[in-house]
Amino acid sequence: MPGVTERTLAVLEFLATQMEGTPLALISDQLEIPRSACHRLLADLKQCGYVRQLREQGDYVLTTKLVGLGLSYLATSGIIDIAQTMLDRLAETSGELVRLAIVDGDRLTWVAKSQGALKGLRYDPDMGMDTILSCSATGHAWMMTMTDERALELVTRQGFGQPKQYGPNAPTTVKALLGFVDAARSRGYATIYEVFAPGMTAMAAPVQRRGYPAIGVISIAGPAVRLTEKRMTALGPALVTAANELAAASLASPLFGRVR
Repeated sequence: MPGVTERTLAVLEFLATQMEGTPLALISDQLEIPRSACHRLLADLKQCGYVRQLREQGDYVLTTKLVGLGLSYLATSGIIDIAQTMLDRLAETSGELVRLAIVDGDRLTWVAKSQGALKGLRYDPDMGMDTILSCSATGHAWMMTMTDERALELVTRQGFGQPKQYGPNAPTTVKALLGFVDAARSRGYATIYEVFAPGMTAMAAPVQRRGYPAIGVISIAGPAVRLTEKRMTALGPALVTAANELAAASLASPLFGRVR
């Protein structure tokens, strides 16, 4: 049976996916926590300022306190200061959304971005989310830096993203996934077409110093009508250059510098 810490973290992670607020009964049922125990956890989180209720005895939602902790940590690490100039330059060059994800153990999380699309269609998903490895260019770019066995271990643990939840071309088999990863290794960066979302394309390159594990991934994403295969090929050198520059500069950040 999970302990209090595991249950508390499970509640926080579940509420992070529920923007409209969630009743106690649903939280309890989804996480398989007894109502009384779930109520105590929520009461403690509410008292500590991590959760609030939309009305008296109403649905529960996260506060911004947890987000604030994460942002404070990133600010202290210096990662945003180091990366933002590079992201801004690549966003201006591409005219699309450019994002940085960092590797933290077995997780890959988007932490910074720059929007290059000043008008027309814009693709701009929420930050702070863990990357779905199987159906994102960011995930494929990270996996191209490791063995197939390690890549499949991570995807198996996280699960394959399904086409009904992501894009129609999302890979659902080992063979299909490894095809994306092998192509990324040959190309030097990953590309996807309607894999993460319908009508969306993306490309990504790992941030990696020679001889060391990847410490992050830089991606470019946008509408397929604009970010075409030809356009991605043209942007490939600029993307790889930005990733290499960030890798070289990363020693200035305590967060990146610890990966040696």
